[in-house]
Amino acid sequence: MDFSFSEDQQQVAELARKILAERASHERQRALERAGTPRFDRELWRELAQAGLVGIALPEEYGGGGLGFLELALVLEEAGRRTAPVPLLETALLGALPLAEFGSDEQKRALLPRVAAGELVLSAALHEEGGDAQHPTTTATPDGSGWTLRGAKLCVPAGAIAQRILVPAATGGGTLGVFLVDPQARGVTLEQALTTNGQPDAHLAFDGVRVTAQDALGDPRAGARIVAWLEPRAVTGLCAQTLGVCEEALRLTAEYTKTRKQFDQPIAMFQAVGHRAANAYIDTEAIRLTTWQASWRLAEGLPAQAEVAVAKIWATEAGQRVVHAAQHLHGGVGVDREYPLHRYFLWAKQLELSLGGTTRHLLRLGKLLADQAA
Repeated sequence: MDFSFSEDQQQVAELARKILAERASHERQRALERAGTPRFDRELWRELAQAGLVGIALPEEYGGGGLGFLELALVLEEAGRRTAPVPLLETALLGALPLAEFGSDEQKRALLPRVAAGELVLSAALHEEGGDAQHPTTTATPDGSGWTLRGAKLCVPAGAIAQRILVPAATGGGTLGVFLVDPQARGVTLEQALTTNGQPDAHLAFDGVRVTAQDALGDPRAGARIVAWLEPRAVTGLCAQTLGVCEEALRLTAEYTKTRKQFDQPIAMFQAVGHRAANAYIDTEAIRLTTWQASWRLAEGLPAQAEVAVAKIWATEAGQRVVHAAQHLHGGVGVDREYPLHRYFLWAKQLELSLGGTTRHLLRLGKLLADQAA
């Protein structure tokens, strides 16, 4: 059995690695952070789009690369490796994938070519207080030929820079719809969120926001299927980014411990340091294995609920162990903002809690196992 990536897949990853290594350097990110503007490098975003990486998983007829979820996950891994200041997961996965899968021909023609060209930033609002994406407290009530939205969404990724956001809302009678909402529309209140890793997330409130029938993604009373399709892919995309974060944190730590000396020898030679680094390596490989297992099953259209839960559990638990080990082995250097490691620690924490931490996914996995036994 061959577990390696195909030559085309390797080329996709190498292209993303090359662009991001050149354009998302630590120095460039520090300059962006010092500027005090939203953490969004528009020049890098345009270059990724021109290279075909933003639309890598979109159909060719809409300007995409015609590839699949596995190739997109490879690009997300590289984005995590560089903590890239671009809304790649938000646009290419959370927004564009469900649009390509469930959108009308008119929606696809109007929006997907703009996504692939890097002209349109998308996202999805899956977090709520007192509700979740499958059981939202946000409501959509019929209003003539359209719908009126009321409610609120929290921590919308890239919400401060997105031009369209997918909003799940209860449509009555236990049904659910997903609507494409302009965050600048009348009745929308946008508050930029202060996030752990500095990404431009936002809280959104909807007070009588009017959307047309054409803004509904698929059947406005069958949105539960869209959310059920999107959530495991979103979680797995977060795992792919976590993998990249851990890989680079581990690489930085290996380089540092080989050059940092105590008692006239590199600290990597000390047994305690070597054991801590080895454990971090094992954790990173476990994240890799579980992430690619979940990604492959999703790409092949196979059942993947348990595999996605396992991948997120490893990404949250092991990811924290890896970045904590990296911080500890770096000592004071690890918290210096002029050194890149701090950024990986912050990203790992943000990714850990996004779309549920360990407890949520352990409960989900336990229910799956209990249901199978029954």
